[in-house]
Amino acid sequence: MATPLVVSDVAKSFTMHLRDGIKLPVVAGVSFSIRAGECTVLGGPSGAGKSSILKMLYGNYAVDEGQIIVTHGDGLIDLATASPRTVLAIRRQTIGYVSQFLRTVPRVSALDVVAEPLVERGEDREIARGKARALLAQLNLPEKLWALPPATFSGGEQQRVNIARGFITEHPILLLDEPTASLDARNRDVVIELIAAKKAADVALLGIFHDHDVREAVADRIIDVTAFAPGKIAA
Repeated sequence: MATPLVVSDVAKSFTMHLRDGIKLPVVAGVSFSIRAGECTVLGGPSGAGKSSILKMLYGNYAVDEGQIIVTHGDGLIDLATASPRTVLAIRRQTIGYVSQFLRTVPRVSALDVVAEPLVERGEDREIARGKARALLAQLNLPEKLWALPPATFSGGEQQRVNIARGFITEHPILLLDEPTASLDARNRDVVIELIAAKKAADVALLGIFHDHDVREAVADRIIDVTAFAPGKIAA
């Protein structure tokens, strides 16, 4: 089974600039791999570093040390030391990300927000919109909302747009940061179906799910991130 992402001895700390530059360690010794066709889940209490790990794997947070080896095209790239241009290329072609919150440009319709990642990858705009319509319908977003900007939507409606945007592409790696947090039971079940479809397509998924039922439904493996607490590594 392919392992498109391998994390080795990664550490992260934050510098408290308003407190004389004190460093706050977050995680250390983070080491694991994710496999194609599986959903790996990061487990552990709030504040243990789960979201920080996802953000490092997406290139949003710099890494203090360690390697994040990604299979990108025909080669291997260390995301921890990659140039900004390379990080953007990896996001465009290799690693998708569903965050907890939707960030959109004002006055852009929900339909185009969802279709945009496909258009950026070279898909014909009308074909991309057709795929966006199918996903929004599957996620039970009323059709009357599709032409409206998501900034006017409820939290649950925005998250469904966010999920559709993240799932519309065929990235071989997909990161999920609490994708079901604002959803009702009906749409949580839809997300479980979408994750199952990605697994069937040999996508490697890594996610955070605080909802116990969702976590149990999708997880092939659970990684306890408390094992990466800085104090444990020092010991």
